[in-house]
Amino acid sequence: MNRGRYLDFCLVLLIMINVIAIVIESVQSIAIEYRLYFIWIEILSVGLFTLEYLSRLWACVDKEAYRNSGDSHLKIRLKYITSPLALIDLLAILPSYLMLFVSFDLRFLRVIRLMRVFKLTRYSRAMQLLLQSFKEEASSLGAAFFIMAIVLILASCGIYLIEHDVQPDKFGSIPESMWWAMATLTTVGYGDVVPITPLGRFFGGVITVLSMGMVAIPTGLLASSFSEQLRKRRSLFEDTVHAYLEDGILTDDEKNKLERLRLELGLGKQEAKLVIKSQQSSLYQKQYCPHCGKNTHN
Repeated sequence: MNRGRYLDFCLVLLIMINVIAIVIESVQSIAIEYRLYFIWIEILSVGLFTLEYLSRLWACVDKEAYRNSGDSHLKIRLKYITSPLALIDLLAILPSYLMLFVSFDLRFLRVIRLMRVFKLTRYSRAMQLLLQSFKEEASSLGAAFFIMAIVLILASCGIYLIEHDVQPDKFGSIPESMWWAMATLTTVGYGDVVPITPLGRFFGGVITVLSMGMVAIPTGLLASSFSEQLRKRRSLFEDTVHAYLEDGILTDDEKNKLERLRLELGLGKQEAKLVIKSQQSSLYQKQYCPHCGKNTHN
């Protein structure tokens, strides 16, 4: 288990080094002066990421999600290749191999290589929680964004009708007006395009006030779902501890399993200790007889 954690830590460190190197490499003077270092970082990174990808591809047949499917090893590996995390791993190394055969714009290649930052989703519990929140609230978020799209169109049409004659260069069409509507609805308000008529300013104020509630809808949904995911993980850990304490003790094997579960769920050590202590205290109170002062556990 410890070796697995060390390996994850090294891979996360390598990803961060890559992201920093790619960002710094965009400075032309630094890229020229330290070109050899950037090349070696790229070669070593692509080599290690390739080894990681092939190892995961080889071992995926033993994953619990695929093991009992009854499919052949080839079919399982094809399924794994098309999974989101596997596609991210592939995108992390594919551009470097393609540039051996195809000429790329370095700026485009640099941006594609930055996709490696998404590999952190495999190791970051926070990112996993966020992605799970997106999945569970997909329909609600879709409805919220649909409403926002309707409000965006209405705001664009309204400001176009009001300001078109006064500012034809800025509100010449509904698509052009959408820039103002988007900036206003997201409460950013760049200020490069603003209404100047009294009615246009009133309309803009109404849209600004309305936008506060519109932006709060998806934010509230994600915050609520994120909190619910944390609650579910804590509840799962508590239930597992309770099950292991049925016999009144925690064996070394059960402690190791709880530690692995804690890491998988992304819970802190102190939080896990408090859960175990609470469950032990609760169990002791159930087993303790207040009349005779004896433990009723056999």
